[in-house]
Amino acid sequence: MTHAITRRAALAGMAALPLVPTLARAETVGGITRFDPALDAVVDVGTPIEVLGTGFKWAEGPVWVKKGGFLLFSDVPANIAHRWKQGAPIAPFLDPSGLVGPIPAGIREAGSNGMAVDAAGRLIIADSGTRAITAVDLATRRRTILADRYQGKRFNSCNDVVVGKGGALYFTDPPYGLAEGDASPLKELPFNGVFLRTADGTIRVIDDTLKRPNGIGLCPKKTTLYVAMSDEARPHILAYPLDDAGMPRAKPTVFHDFSEPLSRKLPGLPDGLKVDKAGRLFASGPGGIYVLSPEGKALGLIATGKAAANCAFGEDGKTLFVTSSDMLVRVRLKTPGW
Repeated sequence: MTHAITRRAALAGMAALPLVPTLARAETVGGITRFDPALDAVVDVGTPIEVLGTGFKWAEGPVWVKKGGFLLFSDVPANIAHRWKQGAPIAPFLDPSGLVGPIPAGIREAGSNGMAVDAAGRLIIADSGTRAITAVDLATRRRTILADRYQGKRFNSCNDVVVGKGGALYFTDPPYGLAEGDASPLKELPFNGVFLRTADGTIRVIDDTLKRPNGIGLCPKKTTLYVAMSDEARPHILAYPLDDAGMPRAKPTVFHDFSEPLSRKLPGLPDGLKVDKAGRLFASGPGGIYVLSPEGKALGLIATGKAAANCAFGEDGKTLFVTSSDMLVRVRLKTPGW
């Protein structure tokens, strides 16, 4: 962990590695560091970080499917969503997971990215390649586009998504999936936004001022929205207080600032995040997955040794799955995520 690793740098480094996912047996990586005694109630520092699979181009967007008892996660550049289930090999579940058909030259990341499961049991995908929020019937794998435009203009490359009250969806839309980023001729919106899709399909802007909005989550009562910024100049998680309509009722505040670990050249940037039932955040940042108190204090770090993209609670709710560069890993917690 001697150099800061952005997503693009990590992808370049992975190019020389085998791209076929593999099951690892009893292999562990990294370690857990305690910053505050409150971490002891969440996870023991000696808990192993178990490797479940390797060889992915850039693993992202894990989500646990309770009905079926399996994990889905994205390999964004490979345009595949894989399935992990205890006792079975990791295997493609959606191939392609995002853009179907020939990949235009201007698309850098064609696959699915962040994923969630809604109250109806549908898989909700932030589809980087299709540049849309899509819903997938898990039984038939039939896809439906829920949103792909704001005021007639195509989204950039939808990155992460979380389910809100009454079927509302919050999502981020940075330009990572476009080969030339903000300079891409495919980019139609003049900003990189955070959006709300209401239950009736209306698209509303939460924030149009952020350079690189990325991970997104909600507090247990769904009254606070968290957005991670993969911005080296502002490596923050922002907190937006929400009104009854699900829109910000005040300007966001900085919930946590990752400037210090970023200055130490730890791998990664703020990226995906999840919120547990107690209001703690498990958030990607420089060095791995940070456990943050409901007030934003860093309690500890789950470090894999590589850039961590995202995480999800699964199994009985006390397993944290982490997508980290080319790996899928898991660690057992002492408290349930949901």
